[in-house]
Amino acid sequence: MIEVKHLTKRYGTHLAVSDLSFSIERGHVYGFLGPNGAGKSTTMNIITGCLGATEGDVFIDGHNIFEEPTIAKSKIGYLPEIPPLYLDMTPEEHLKFVLAAKKVPRKLWREQMEYAIEKTKLEPVCGRLVRNLSKGYKQRVGFAQALIGNPEVIILDEPTVGLDPAQIIEVRSLIRELGEKHTVILSSHILSEVNAICDSILIISKGKLVANDTPENLTRRLSGTSMLSMQVRADEDAVRALLSENTDAESITYRHGEESGVTGFTLSTVGDLREKLFYLFANAQIPILEMKREQASLEEVFLELTNADETVSMDASVEDAAAKEASEE
Repeated sequence: MIEVKHLTKRYGTHLAVSDLSFSIERGHVYGFLGPNGAGKSTTMNIITGCLGATEGDVFIDGHNIFEEPTIAKSKIGYLPEIPPLYLDMTPEEHLKFVLAAKKVPRKLWREQMEYAIEKTKLEPVCGRLVRNLSKGYKQRVGFAQALIGNPEVIILDEPTVGLDPAQIIEVRSLIRELGEKHTVILSSHILSEVNAICDSILIISKGKLVANDTPENLTRRLSGTSMLSMQVRADEDAVRALLSENTDAESITYRHGEESGVTGFTLSTVGDLREKLFYLFANAQIPILEMKREQASLEEVFLELTNADETVSMDASVEDAAAKEASEE
């Protein structure tokens, strides 16, 4: 559905995106992640046609966004982090304006408005001015305008920022529902949100793509190390003595505060030690109360792949240049 080929973007001497290439398939929800200054927002703005590129190409359903912008953009619905709303309009008036701006045939207006309003549950506020709506309803109006034109691709930049927990749950449910009929690209700094919603995750760092895989595969690949959490009915000294002589775990962390007579610990291992540990404790006649493997979190994967502590934000002059170029385009 989307193909990015050798995309490069420079702001003066700053290289925001460097020879970036990836493909996005039809009918999935994609998470797009990156630290501040990694080139994520720049890439999204280029894909949506809001920014030009220094080099490279972007194809939307086979149409080059730079050579066929009208056709390519008609296939995209975009919700920026700050929804572009006209505060002195009602949601209904705003959607009619968007319908006209997107050159949707007038005979389809009622159908498309009803679809967008129903999907975003805007019926209770359609007659109120946007300026008087809550943050949650303003975000819904932003979603509704992104749905106008029935785009095949919906791009969402930080769609849950500033929402309360109940609103966040509603937005996540809406995104999952949209993913059934549209290709959705979601940018978010809330990694648990991406993990819960997305079928696949792209991670960008310092202008380059460093990962493109499912959440499960990304967490599984982290340095090949797995964590094994256990609880056994024995005192800690006995457990320490048994493990020190019979296991090749990289590290063992003992937990305090377990119930009386029970020792809890976590082993960091390369490979699967579950069977070996089962027989080890069984032969020592020590009951195993719990044994479970723990995967690395998406946060750990993100930090390892991006070296996030070394990545810095774009400076103010570069941000100003990006904003100015976007407004001009």
